[in-house]
Amino acid sequence: MAKFVDRVVIHATAGAGGNGCASVHREKFKPLGGPDGGNGGRGGSVVLVVDPGVHTLLDFHHRPHARARNGKQGQGGFKAGANADDLELRVPDGTVVFDGRGEIIADLVGAGTRFVAAEGGRGGLGNAALASAARKAPGFALLGEPGESRDLVLELRSMADVGLVGFPSAGKSSLVAALSAARPKVADYPFTTLVPQLGVVTAGEDVFTVADVPGLIPGASEGRGLGLDFLRHIERCSVLVHVVDCATYEPGRDPVSDVQALEEELARYTPALGGELADRPRLVALNKVDVPDAAEMAELVKADLEGRYGWPVFAISTASRAGLRELTFAMAEQVRAHRAAQPVAEPTRVVLRPQAVDDAGFTVEPDPELPGGFIVRGARPERWIRQTAFDNDEAVGYLGDRLARLGVEDALAEAGAEPGCPVTIGDVTFDWEPSTPSGVAVMMSGRGTDARVERSTRVTAAQRKAAKAERRRHHSDDELWAAEDEDE
Repeated sequence: MAKFVDRVVIHATAGAGGNGCASVHREKFKPLGGPDGGNGGRGGSVVLVVDPGVHTLLDFHHRPHARARNGKQGQGGFKAGANADDLELRVPDGTVVFDGRGEIIADLVGAGTRFVAAEGGRGGLGNAALASAARKAPGFALLGEPGESRDLVLELRSMADVGLVGFPSAGKSSLVAALSAARPKVADYPFTTLVPQLGVVTAGEDVFTVADVPGLIPGASEGRGLGLDFLRHIERCSVLVHVVDCATYEPGRDPVSDVQALEEELARYTPALGGELADRPRLVALNKVDVPDAAEMAELVKADLEGRYGWPVFAISTASRAGLRELTFAMAEQVRAHRAAQPVAEPTRVVLRPQAVDDAGFTVEPDPELPGGFIVRGARPERWIRQTAFDNDEAVGYLGDRLARLGVEDALAEAGAEPGCPVTIGDVTFDWEPSTPSGVAVMMSGRGTDARVERSTRVTAAQRKAAKAERRRHHSDDELWAAEDEDE
């Protein structure tokens, strides 16, 4: 028997973008071929897709980790890396997505509804895309961004028009089996129904779904019994039906007190999706009237319930099928009225929110942990940090140019930053040294180097050429003796 799972925690990790390629075109008789490094491919995203053929979250219970593929690295000859395919995870209709703080971030309703659980990283630009009039042959490329990683909670909340509410063994499963083709387990002990059961009911031209959920007991709104596992499956129901056992022999129980206890639990429960259960239409089904004592009890309490709550009350028997037709058409009428009251669905509108004129795209604030330090926060500066290969001086110089054009250096100066103070952007902390102002031509140096980056340990091409010439040069005897004396 398949296990029903309606709440899981998944760990979604998107794919990283591919690195850009730093390459120079080399061909005979074309000494100045120029940069031809391609861009990296985009990493795959993790996407949740509503599939009507999926009815449980069991797959995520066994495989909670979802990881998309990484994008491919760019290559020379202007060859861009391949984009990775998105990883699509099929979820049931009615799945609600929570973040780590317990806040709802998506309500997936309707076949084909998509939600990006983790966004794939962008691919890095190759040196062909980074070439400019001032930097004709960049000796670096941008790194691909890492993919987004998130821990999400998925909860399934049944999509049913009518929810059956009642104590354990009140006959809810028998009622669903009598009204529809569903065949839930029916037994004479409490909590026979441990998972929600859906049945499709036809009443004339109306077709609707009925949910048989686990039995409710006093204290369920505080987690007793199946508690919240029961209550969250009736949040979407447009009509609630109280199924009352009129043949119970438990002391202290009668149909009126049962309905009152059920209403108290529903009043204490607040749906996370909004709205109040108290606003939903109600019907009362006095079940098991095929038993003589139960029939007498139903006749006694029917007028009391109608006078106290004003709800339609039906005496039914799932065994003899007495009163089921009247109850079915009453449920269909309530469902029809609820559907007619719903607003007409409008197509999704594309909303454009332009950036504010005074929004610089970043903020500068003092670092609480480093005295005299500052923290720069912003989507673009942090993304540029992730794209920079800090073992390449020219790439570091290019990062400085981008930050200067964005206005980070001016903002640091206005905040009181002094040369040499620690500045943190993203996960990188460095000593701030003001570079050339934005718009001033940058002094070019050898590929892979930058004259503004001090204390570089990188061996330049000129140094390698001089060392090679020194090794090949014929040394005289005096020079060899002088070298030996220096070694001693």
